[in-house]
Amino acid sequence: MTNSISPQALLHSIADVERDTGLSKDTLRVWERRYGFPTPVRDALGERQYDDHQLQRLRQIRRLLDAGHRPGRVVPLPPEALRALDTQTGAPRIQPVPRPAAAALPQAAGAPTLEPPLVEWMRWLHAQDAQALRQSMVQTLLERGLARLVTECVVPMNVWVGQSWLEGRLAVFEEHLYTEIVQGVLRQAMGQVASGRPAMPPRVLMTTVPGEPHALGLLMAECFLVLEGCQIVPLGTQTPLPDIVRAAEASGADIVALSFTATQNPRDVRQALAQLRQRLAAPVEIWAGGQCQALYRAPRGETASPHWPMARLEDIAAGVARWRLQASARQANPGGA
Repeated sequence: MTNSISPQALLHSIADVERDTGLSKDTLRVWERRYGFPTPVRDALGERQYDDHQLQRLRQIRRLLDAGHRPGRVVPLPPEALRALDTQTGAPRIQPVPRPAAAALPQAAGAPTLEPPLVEWMRWLHAQDAQALRQSMVQTLLERGLARLVTECVVPMNVWVGQSWLEGRLAVFEEHLYTEIVQGVLRQAMGQVASGRPAMPPRVLMTTVPGEPHALGLLMAECFLVLEGCQIVPLGTQTPLPDIVRAAEASGADIVALSFTATQNPRDVRQALAQLRQRLAAPVEIWAGGQCQALYRAPRGETASPHWPMARLEDIAAGVARWRLQASARQANPGGA
């Protein structure tokens, strides 16, 4: 194995790289064997270690995968070719905002794609002022309500944070700080919405499949389900398929809701959904959302999808209304088809 890392370089474990890029450990190992990249060194215990240059290159590969490129095309490319391809791709993004000094940040509000709350959030994030960032989010929540906070602020902020992190304009610890605070604010808001009112069917089990560590999309979907008064069974991320099935049976779930990011292999996503459909009881619906385009394209030769695709968070309310209408019809006509 090639050792191209200098002794002074800051090294990252494979677990660090997985958390940073969203690329699973198995994926990194397969690429290493199949494409000759990445090229980690080994520590005294034989564990893989990656330097900053490889981490940055993996971030860029992740961005190209998000834009629809195949691993076999982009993983073997040298950094110069990756940069050129990234420029040609032109993936949709929020207008890039350079990292300004705190005193100059209010002038950045001139960017047409950024609302004032996001500019303020960026200021506190760059200053690592967790209390101010949290207070700003809570104030926006009071002004707009939970649904608008998510769709108008959290969603575009997620795009900006993800883009800035991929391009190296946002440190890993800053991305982690943002994620922790927004998760806390959303969970507190959901608690306030649900307080004092009984939850109603459907009962929704929420998780991700193994290899999908990202929880923020799942949490945003949970916000909209709580607003509809649904019963939630949150399992967190990366639940093995047999455990999803067992949990659905034990909890009496009506719906299994899954979130997939764009880094997931479309074939693996379709296979996981098909396996769940075979194992879950027939009345249990599968709702799947996220950035993975395989969710919204039926496989060739198949006429029926194993899941209900939720392309937008706003689709959740319509899905809940449809489920409740059908449940009412079944109760009114128990002997019907």
